[in-house]
Amino acid sequence: MTMPTPTDQIATDGPRADWRGWAALVVLMLPVLLVSMDNTILNFALPAIARDLEPSSIEQLWIIDAYSLVLAGLLVTAGSLGDRLGRRRILLIGAIGFTLVSVAAVFAPTAGWLIAARAGMGVFGAALMPSTMSLLRSTFRQRDQRRVAIAAWSGMFAAGGALGPIVGGILIEHFPWQSVFLLAVPILALMLILAPVFVKESRDPRPGPIDGWGILLSMLALAPLAYGIKEVAVAGWVGAAPLAVGLVFGWLFIRRQRRILHPMLDMSLFRRPKFSGSLAVNLCCIMAYIGFLYFVSQHLQMVVGLTPMWAGIALIPGAVMSIASGFIVTPIARRFPASRVVPATLVLAVAGLVLVAVAGAHDLTALVVAFVLMGAGTGAAQTVSGELIISSAPPEKAGAASAISETAYEFGAVLGTSILGGILTAWYRAALVLPPGVPADISAEAQETLAGAVNGAEEIGGALGDALRQAATSAFDGGVVVTSLIGAALLVIASVVAAATLGRSRSQASR
Repeated sequence: MTMPTPTDQIATDGPRADWRGWAALVVLMLPVLLVSMDNTILNFALPAIARDLEPSSIEQLWIIDAYSLVLAGLLVTAGSLGDRLGRRRILLIGAIGFTLVSVAAVFAPTAGWLIAARAGMGVFGAALMPSTMSLLRSTFRQRDQRRVAIAAWSGMFAAGGALGPIVGGILIEHFPWQSVFLLAVPILALMLILAPVFVKESRDPRPGPIDGWGILLSMLALAPLAYGIKEVAVAGWVGAAPLAVGLVFGWLFIRRQRRILHPMLDMSLFRRPKFSGSLAVNLCCIMAYIGFLYFVSQHLQMVVGLTPMWAGIALIPGAVMSIASGFIVTPIARRFPASRVVPATLVLAVAGLVLVAVAGAHDLTALVVAFVLMGAGTGAAQTVSGELIISSAPPEKAGAASAISETAYEFGAVLGTSILGGILTAWYRAALVLPPGVPADISAEAQETLAGAVNGAEEIGGALGDALRQAATSAFDGGVVVTSLIGAALLVIASVVAAATLGRSRSQASR
């Protein structure tokens, strides 16, 4: 993304926005909510999709990850196009495309079709996210108002991630799984009507050239990396070849960005400890949070036996806490250094994951309390570290900093389901001991996914079906315990990084 010109930079004490500015904020929150929800909304629809389309374990992961992978790879590119063509224009193009592809996903007859539709949603979702943040900066030029607007943006992003499984659960309870894709239509239709009225156009009057090679190299790096992570997690080191390919193209991308005059990604930002440390904290938090939602949504339905609606309701306390914790921690972060606040909040999230590992995944109360602790810890930590990502960058590089931050959010979602979901699948396969007498076709499906085992148990019925279900849920529970401990370890690493790099907060230093 090109560096903003002085006309695009936000003055410290600019003019205050009137009621139209706040109306624009409400309009811009709509796509943020939708894009964030789409990271997690399929978690509760996944069992129904698995029963209907019968995807393999790899296809099941790609149904979730195709969206986040493509979106993460194109965020910086979409931000750069917004600088040149107009951010509101790119926002509207993204909304139209996202709506059309969502409708196409409703008619998916195969897992491959659905994966392609999810990838298309990622393409147009990438056009939505950077535009919203850039338009907020141009709308709110007064410092205090801008803080409230950015806090609302962050809160809505967290709310979408938390509400995705809840909304998905309620929809799946009353409608077919295709309904989760139709949710985008009314939200984006409302935005398409209101955005031209309340949101003013904004662009960079002197942008640099489009880096076509940079766009290509970034996609050639991210796609093989995510695919390689999935393969290594599920099939072992035989899948390491895509990882090597991704690393090579990643090195070429970084090398190019450091040499060209107008880079898509300003690599000098990573030399700032507070910036890179905050980015690492956000990445680890998103990985642990999305990984937790990946297994708990399946566990509540197929192991505990809750309906999709009640499984979603069970997660409401944690969703509320993930939103509220960001506002609760704001006055605390003004008084104490971020290097202390972030590790202290992450202790709550670590405690939640350890609770699952110790109390056992069968305990519904433990799962609910664990998600409350997860929401409180990761929500507060990401609020503090997210603000530091923007404030630690110089004003002329604020656009690049926000693009990197949003990319980390989305790629963290990919890694959460790829690494933690892949490890869970690998553990399930290794630990599953099928009872004698299970037919070969059902045995093959049961060894692929928990949904396949549950469907097979229902088809067989009787004592043999009960034995198959018990074997599958026991193997899955073991994977949940291991995955929870790995997620806790990620958050411990994030705490250490925060303590070492974040130092004193900006407000603390100014006092």
